[in-house]
Amino acid sequence: MGFRYSLAGDEFIFVEIEEDMSLEAFFKALEVTNKLKALKTKGIVDICPANASYQVRYNPDLVNGKKLLETLKDLEANLKLDSINLDTRVIEVPVFYNDPYTKEVVMRFRDRHQDPNLTDIEYTAKINGLKSVDELILKHSTSPWIVTMVGFVAGLPWFYQMVDRKDQIEAPKYLSPRTDTLQNTIGHAGCFAVTYSVRGGGGYQQLGITPMFIYNPDLNISYFNGALIFHKPGDIVKFKVIDDAEYKKIGEEIKKGEYKPNIKPLTFSYESFQKDKAGYNKQVIDILEGRA
Repeated sequence: MGFRYSLAGDEFIFVEIEEDMSLEAFFKALEVTNKLKALKTKGIVDICPANASYQVRYNPDLVNGKKLLETLKDLEANLKLDSINLDTRVIEVPVFYNDPYTKEVVMRFRDRHQDPNLTDIEYTAKINGLKSVDELILKHSTSPWIVTMVGFVAGLPWFYQMVDRKDQIEAPKYLSPRTDTLQNTIGHAGCFAVTYSVRGGGGYQQLGITPMFIYNPDLNISYFNGALIFHKPGDIVKFKVIDDAEYKKIGEEIKKGEYKPNIKPLTFSYESFQKDKAGYNKQVIDILEGRA
């Protein structure tokens, strides 16, 4: 389908790109919104790309909504995915999978789950046709993910794995939401992984926990470099399997202001990725691990 444009009140234009979630839809949203930002149009208040859509907020006293709509349609008409070269970063995120901390939360809410006899990670492995939890962890941590949007709650990133659709991990949400989820929990529902940026309710399957904070309301975490939110759309993330000792060690380093995440700059080529996803992902990991 073509883009679907909706005027939302006097200040917003909402654009639906596709009904299905896909990397193609995300890159269309990101490319159009980046082009719009580059225009530096006076009166545009906010530009928010999402998984398969985007929204623009504007000041109607400074911007004519109909003219802005025509600008967006022109950007769509001139969209060329094969020419996308995104200056971004690849980030290693340590994860303690199948940990006792999220498991305690998991066990408190079995009455809201599809299979009360299994933990979340056991259930996710089972419905994806995997033989064991270890096989799920390997699948989750081997190929990189890309941040397609940040939102729902402050700083929460949505990750889409950079593999063919047939190879993606999929899982449903809980039958009814939990009233508790630990901060920094790694969750999964649909085709998306997330990191819970704050403690609170939730419905995604809980697979593990990271010691890395991604939301910094007190502006006191050293590796944020003064920022409020760590992730941004276009970030590429590679999850790294850690154990409890490493989880606690990194937590202490963060408290002392000594922790430095493994982050490398990367120019992402959409065309090269589409030609050979597995080969391109290997190049990304080689860059992250200092082999390229």
